[in-house]
Amino acid sequence: MPSNTSAPPAKKKGRRARLLLVLLVLVLVAGVGAGGYWGVSTVRGSFPQTTGEIRLDGLSGQVEVKRDALGVPQIYADNEQDLFRAQGYVQAQDRFYEMDVRRHVTAGRLSEMFGEGQVETDSFLRTLGWRRVAQEEYDKVLSPETKKYLQAYAEGVNAYLKDREPGDVSVEYAALALTNDYAIEPWTPVDSVAWLKAMAWDLRGNMQDEIDRSLLTSRLTPAQIEQLYPEYPYALHQPIVDKGAVDDSTGKFDPAGKGGDDEELGTGETPGTNPAGSDGSTGGSDGSTGGSENGSTGSGGSADGSGAADGMTSQLAALSEVLDGVPDLLGPNGNGIGSNSWVVAGRYTTSGKPLLANDPHLAPQLPSLWYQMGLHCRSVSATCRYDVSGYTFSGMPGVIIGHNDKIAWGLTNLGADVTDLYLEKIGPDGYLVDGKVKPFVTREETIKVAGGADRRITVRSTERGPLVSDRSSELEAVGQKAPVGNAAPDRGTGYGVSLQWTALQPGKSMDAIFAIDRAKDFASFRAAAENFEVPSQNLIYADTEGNIGYQSPGRIPQRTKGDGTLPAPGWDSSYGWKKQYIPFEKLPYEYNPDRGYIVTANQAVIDPKNYSALLTKDWGYGSRSQRINDLIESKIKDGGKISPDDMRTMQTDNRSEIATLLNPLLLKIDIADPHVREAQKLLEGWDYTQEPDSAAAAYFNAVWRNVLKLAFGNKLPKEVRAEGDCINVRPADATGPVDEQNKLVRECGQRDPDSAQPDGGDRWYEVVRPLLKQEKSEWWTTPGNRTDQATETRDQLLARAMKDARWELTAKLGKDVSTWSWGRLHQLTLKNQTLGTAGPGVVQRLLNRGPWNLGGGEAAVDATGWNAAGGYEVIWVPSMRMVVNVGDWDKSRWINLTGASGHAFHTHYTDQTDAWAKGDLYDWAHGKAAVDAATKDTLVLKP
Repeated sequence: MPSNTSAPPAKKKGRRARLLLVLLVLVLVAGVGAGGYWGVSTVRGSFPQTTGEIRLDGLSGQVEVKRDALGVPQIYADNEQDLFRAQGYVQAQDRFYEMDVRRHVTAGRLSEMFGEGQVETDSFLRTLGWRRVAQEEYDKVLSPETKKYLQAYAEGVNAYLKDREPGDVSVEYAALALTNDYAIEPWTPVDSVAWLKAMAWDLRGNMQDEIDRSLLTSRLTPAQIEQLYPEYPYALHQPIVDKGAVDDSTGKFDPAGKGGDDEELGTGETPGTNPAGSDGSTGGSDGSTGGSENGSTGSGGSADGSGAADGMTSQLAALSEVLDGVPDLLGPNGNGIGSNSWVVAGRYTTSGKPLLANDPHLAPQLPSLWYQMGLHCRSVSATCRYDVSGYTFSGMPGVIIGHNDKIAWGLTNLGADVTDLYLEKIGPDGYLVDGKVKPFVTREETIKVAGGADRRITVRSTERGPLVSDRSSELEAVGQKAPVGNAAPDRGTGYGVSLQWTALQPGKSMDAIFAIDRAKDFASFRAAAENFEVPSQNLIYADTEGNIGYQSPGRIPQRTKGDGTLPAPGWDSSYGWKKQYIPFEKLPYEYNPDRGYIVTANQAVIDPKNYSALLTKDWGYGSRSQRINDLIESKIKDGGKISPDDMRTMQTDNRSEIATLLNPLLLKIDIADPHVREAQKLLEGWDYTQEPDSAAAAYFNAVWRNVLKLAFGNKLPKEVRAEGDCINVRPADATGPVDEQNKLVRECGQRDPDSAQPDGGDRWYEVVRPLLKQEKSEWWTTPGNRTDQATETRDQLLARAMKDARWELTAKLGKDVSTWSWGRLHQLTLKNQTLGTAGPGVVQRLLNRGPWNLGGGEAAVDATGWNAAGGYEVIWVPSMRMVVNVGDWDKSRWINLTGASGHAFHTHYTDQTDAWAKGDLYDWAHGKAAVDAATKDTLVLKP
């Protein structure tokens, strides 16, 4: 599931933000570094009080906050209002700066903190309108009970802020004060609700794939694009739910059903690869490969629907650039965003009760996205119903993942397709639908800028959603060509792009969080899940009665036409969504399946042969999920039992699936160069594990990266390749052979390296899997250059990749292969968000931590992800790990990526990271006696 949190400002910072970093350096070096009184007192002055007594306005009774050796708090109160009021106070103690930055992101107000460099980001976020939707949810949708909890939480936060100067809240404010008259505003309930919109944005599904498929039309044919987005391999990687269908007589999903479900849920006409035409044309290339020094594929053509998509390409490339600039609250959106969770029934465990594991894969952040916490009513009753502990989000009441006294649950991202882009024919008076012009719905937004003049923007929306193309100068200059059929309207001045997204409608997900926290059985858990509308998550479940289960909730659209894989024609209303989302009772679930375990790791939910509703066509491809399935099966065969430590070991499994396919072929290649042969020998006898000290893993991953670059990367358009990746190609509108009039041009990639292609994820495993059986394929062809001959076969390309990898690692790790290690390439640096993401190296040393040399890898169960197009740096991680011992709660174990504190230099800033990097877990106390035994500090909050 859930993937960055204390969200950074956009990657492109203005002069004021850079000045702020310099001033921060001066403050900290002069103060903390030199031991000056001002610096030390400022830093330590913001540390939380964790012992003694504090008077807290609004409390009706005494509250205890007990912290263990890691600073993890367990809160005890006599009523629910006091419980959530104290939660707000305690989270603000540890994490308020993170909370404050996050709410400025969700409201599109970063410019108020960091200046004019954030105006473009704010403009895009205002166009999406997260804060407006959150306000509508609070005003019109959420239950009165939820509003009371949110209000109590906000009162707790504000009680902490009361009478505190910004510098007393966090050291970052002391630096802000030197360049900005920024003042902390009171916390509001809507600030908490808006975080769910940001979470939904980062888990929005296939929007980037939708853009990329369209961008690829400038150089690849429809058939080639289809090869790069293969079907999910149901025969190889089992879906989450292996049985079940919608029952025709009841209209509900039956976990034991045989198929033949309601045709009403069908996906309608599927337009194939045609994004916006009705005549079947797609734009794209002439189907040829080669034609450039580096093997770029295809060429462009005319503007009649059969040629290059210059206009649409520039629109979508610019949109992609804007998306890269939006702060990743969870992580880079795409194939890497995911998680692992699984639950094993008691008949297969050493405890005789279910075991449940979860580790969400998100972007590494400092502080971590997660905040560990327990919320306990001293006496659980009808008026005080909470006894829950687990992982929370700073800035939001309740527990997101964890357990109460009866049930445990985990989350992974379902990946449902809940966004659609529409190509809009726009004019001065509105946009075209079915031959008629409809006026835009408009609103004015004012963006306040620290140290600068206010900026005003006009947001235009269609009946489907906001016109996101207004938020970029490139998008504003609509092109003269687009990949549309002849049936499309006159292109005139061009087209815009609008976004339809389920999260832009008010929903009840906040209600669902509290209901899950107090659920007692599968029926009440499912009832709560029904309101978990966005983001759509895989929910796994276990209870003290020995039951296990799974539910796929979420607001998932039904399309009248099209399959959501490419931008749709906005001028044709038949491509819209039906009024009703897929009904909850028709969404797949399981309860005590015969196999005795359930695995979710972003793979397909269910085989479409038995289920006609379209959830998405862009699943994760199941490498992690199938490995977990296989590990469980290997343990329980012949009567074996799984222990909690086995669950932990599975979480840190780092085996490379692509290595099992590719490595045998690499070893068969006859290598003449003694230096390359020396590297090849590292792969002999390798067991495919990716330990930090493995030289074989380092070399193999370098070979894999170079295979992808040669076979695919150099044939992709610049809009999806990484920045700085430059190749010589013939122009997209070129035809015929290369000659003096049609010579090669230098073309450099434009995509942020973290989201560039080919990223090397398990989609690429499925692209390469069938090609490895084809010794000759157009993808194996590459042109020659000064040092290498052209390749025409698989083995020729693999040999060239092995050579390139050898010299790449020689440059990075040295000539002596015996000193190579995967961890030296594959490093994690934790960056303090906002002020630690850029600037002079001294800022990095003061605020950031690391690097850590890590094992694991892309699409491994231990998913320390890296993007093969961008490099080997770790860009997403298991952001926490937990193993829940259901029923014997105090034998459960957990860990966070960083620590409880968001205060730089605090003991608990990164005190869990070393253990996390080793795959260790800490004891997780839940019961009163266990909490008391673990308590190191007790703070009493009094009315």
